[in-house]
Amino acid sequence: MTFKEKIYSHYTQMVQDRIDVFRDMISNLTEDSKNDAKGSAGDKHETALSMMHIEQEKLTTKLKEAIEQKAILDKIDPLKTTENIVLGSLVKANGIYLYVSVALPKITIDGINVIALSPQSPLGNHLMGNKVGFQFEINKTHYTIEEIS
Repeated sequence: MTFKEKIYSHYTQMVQDRIDVFRDMISNLTEDSKNDAKGSAGDKHETALSMMHIEQEKLTTKLKEAIEQKAILDKIDPLKTTENIVLGSLVKANGIYLYVSVALPKITIDGINVIALSPQSPLGNHLMGNKVGFQFEINKTHYTIEEIS
């Protein structure tokens, strides 16, 4: 498995794990609210149900975001390489590995740090469509694209 495939696999699994966790939490909240509804009445009960409903809405929003991230990752072919930076490119700039995909936490694969960023982010936006050797500046930091895979 190539370095890029390992990165793709790790991020895909990370997002799928988040989806699974959010689904489980929503399911548990739904079950708790059903059980709670059977046993009590009054203001405290209504407040508890309301709080559960608010939490369920928050989790549903997070689940939706994770599903959208997964859909973007599913469009990426980790075996594809191009001269120009596109969605799914692994870019080395200033010695930093940047994975153009979705904004996700930094990971370490084979002892190398990798930052996943969205093409819509300021840095991702500067990278898109460019080739090795392209130079640009963001926030007074000068970047040079060294590698694209």
